[in-house]
Amino acid sequence: MNTLAPIGRLLIIAGFILVIGGIFIAYGPRVPLIGRLPGDIYIKKGNFHFYFPVTSSIIISVIVTLVFLLISKITR
Repeated sequence: MNTLAPIGRLLIIAGFILVIGGIFIAYGPRVPLIGRLPGDIYIKKGNFHFYFPVTSSIIISVIVTLVFLLISKITR
């Protein structure tokens, strides 16, 4: 059995995550609705701006959790 196989799989997964992250950074602002969903908090009073994307954070968290769950099932 090849002792470097787990390291190879780890590098493939890390590369995949980096590619997905790069795509998200490059095209993230063009995705409609992310950051403007109902439930996202935006307060503007004079020179003060406060923005907290509650709903967007929950949706992104669920997606990332499902991706990591899928990766853990594949690597077993």
